[in-house]
Amino acid sequence: MNRRRAPRYISHSQRSGASAAGGEWRQRNQEQWRGQGKPQVREVEDVRPGQQGKENVPKGICQSMCPARELQERESQNRLHRFEILAGTARDRRPRGDALRAVKEYSRPAAGKDATNPTELRPPAVLLKTVCYLIDDIAASPRLHPWTEVYSFVFDRLRGVKQDMIIQRVSGSDCVAILERTVRFLIYASYRLCGEPLRLYDPRINDTHLQENLSWLLDCYASETGQHPNQEEFETLGLLYNLGSTRAMQHVIELPERLRSTPAITLALSINQAFLERNPVRLLRFAKKLNFLQSCALHRHLVACRRDLLLIYSHGYSSRNCRFPLDRLSKLLALDALLTAQLCQVYGVEVNQDNHVVFSKAAFTEPEQGKLHCTLYHNIMAEKQKDLTIGNIIHGRA
Repeated sequence: MNRRRAPRYISHSQRSGASAAGGEWRQRNQEQWRGQGKPQVREVEDVRPGQQGKENVPKGICQSMCPARELQERESQNRLHRFEILAGTARDRRPRGDALRAVKEYSRPAAGKDATNPTELRPPAVLLKTVCYLIDDIAASPRLHPWTEVYSFVFDRLRGVKQDMIIQRVSGSDCVAILERTVRFLIYASYRLCGEPLRLYDPRINDTHLQENLSWLLDCYASETGQHPNQEEFETLGLLYNLGSTRAMQHVIELPERLRSTPAITLALSINQAFLERNPVRLLRFAKKLNFLQSCALHRHLVACRRDLLLIYSHGYSSRNCRFPLDRLSKLLALDALLTAQLCQVYGVEVNQDNHVVFSKAAFTEPEQGKLHCTLYHNIMAEKQKDLTIGNIIHGRA
């Protein structure tokens, strides 16, 4: 007797891999705009009335950033992070935890472990307070170094916050405020830590969690009534980060006209159109109009964009007697002359002693792996950051 095998559920994150910074111009055009957040958010949203009533949803009563039981347990096991240790006890054989600085860490679900204990869960107001502490006292602190360690600590604790939100099915203004700050932090980190060794920062993992939180946030905007003053900002960031994604563009096109026609979203749609039309000159010209965080969201596409511009010009201006001014190419690439010359050298494009570029389709070559460092070409974002503090960027006060 033949039995039909039950269909296997495959999440969005299993279907599509995280895109790498750089790569081919067209490589990401057909990638789906991930909904990795959906499987996890379903734990919060897709609970039918017959399955679980609201009265059965656990409500946290822990008023501290780290439950007392966890703090004692991590103290006894010497698992406190140095950012959580009580001043003056760091050199002790067993350092003590500072109840005002310790933050609940993310823990994977395990058999026999009760994740719904109200004394272990923080209510929405405490979760928002925890996120603000992580931003103001950790991520934005000028005293804590290196920033890769700061990122690792904040990233883990934000996962813990998200875990508490999912268990309690948190929604409303506190949920939106937490997700907005989380998305800004992850976008900023994707720019700041670009090029760091994989053991210190994994862009794929950061991308996965950014997509999950962004997807959840946009769902909140769509499903919850009331005013969302920052929706324009995050609809714009979502499209810029997922440039070339059919799903992301379709989502923006289906927004109400009053929102879709706002200046920021209109600019993002123009940049996306230039990307799809393979017009790097127009894309880079529009990119100059973006603010700092928007530039951070776009920055992972800039390596491929500049590479494609040089490739197109190597074919279009491939002539033995043709000379292209270096300063003009610098303006097109949004780089200074020195960095433009270095980028040309990486791709085999000749720059002569008279500061003229000699394009040749035969000479254009792809750089060796590890030879092209994206961080060298961050000048667009660096100029826009200027006096902006990390706290202001992540809180949305920039």
